[in-house]
Amino acid sequence: MPVFSHGFPFDPAHGRSLDQLLALPAPTAPADFDAFWTERYEAARRVVTAPAVGPLEEERDGARIFGVSFTSVGGLRLGGWLVLPADGPAEHGFVVGHGYGGRQDPGTDVPLPLPRSAAVLPCVRGLGARSRRPGIPGEAGEHVLYGIDSRDTYVLGDCVADLWCAASALLELVPELVSEPAGGAGDRPGARLGYVGESLGGGLGALALPWDDRMGCAQLTVPAFGDRPLGLTLPSVGSGRAVRAYHHDHPGVMDVLPYFDAATAASRIRVPVLVAAALFDPSVPPPGQFAVYNALAGPRELYTLSAGHFAHPDEARETAELDAARRRFFGERLRRT
Repeated sequence: MPVFSHGFPFDPAHGRSLDQLLALPAPTAPADFDAFWTERYEAARRVVTAPAVGPLEEERDGARIFGVSFTSVGGLRLGGWLVLPADGPAEHGFVVGHGYGGRQDPGTDVPLPLPRSAAVLPCVRGLGARSRRPGIPGEAGEHVLYGIDSRDTYVLGDCVADLWCAASALLELVPELVSEPAGGAGDRPGARLGYVGESLGGGLGALALPWDDRMGCAQLTVPAFGDRPLGLTLPSVGSGRAVRAYHHDHPGVMDVLPYFDAATAASRIRVPVLVAAALFDPSVPPPGQFAVYNALAGPRELYTLSAGHFAHPDEARETAELDAARRRFFGERLRRT
């Protein structure tokens, strides 16, 4: 286990070895967990996303980057960026989630994991430069509590739907990514999409993936929201701290949180997933991250990080190694034209 000098009033490794982390199970799912999320997914697929592309903003790393907006559930218009190959048609597609800091620009999400790819980089509702909306808090500790008293109003459910609607917008804008249905005439068209998400985006991605057959594989880095009951017992400096404090005064929230457990959702994911989980993380407790990896029901790969959400001497090397692993992972799994 890594040993870091830090000023936190708790152990960001939470006293667990790698073997102990790899033995953590997913919590028990609510009886209607699958029905709840299937209904939400179907509602998101019915949304007319009406994507609109703005002018070219950047061209770099073999890609052209445009502003984009689209409609999500509740009729909310959201923004982000559309990435297209600088030359030729797109051979792969990605939806790229972001962390609780929001997305202010495309940043290091470009270059994409594979060349000749198209992607949508959405800002989920309330966060980032292009999806701040009146009434939805933009600060992590307030955003994570928005609507939390009901599973039907909790903002995380709508943020998951934002990712599904972002995928719909991408497929409308880049129709060459759509493939013919494998079954009968009533089946929906498929797609060649990968998902990439970190922290908040990792947790949202785990919640989104089981229900969306357009996503063929995913890479999740330090995913949030794994094993919510355990997470309520573990100190952190991230959004989980706000949820723990709220739960202390409102214990009934445990009727809601199990529906938004990334580890429970991971037990329904059957497509290949590469997880980068950290042994030391002050913002997203490692036990929750590993609970997501452990629960995955399909092909899985693990890249173990020394630390997440924490600067350390090996950070640049590990980031480069994870980038290489991500490129290999998607290169082996995303179907080409």
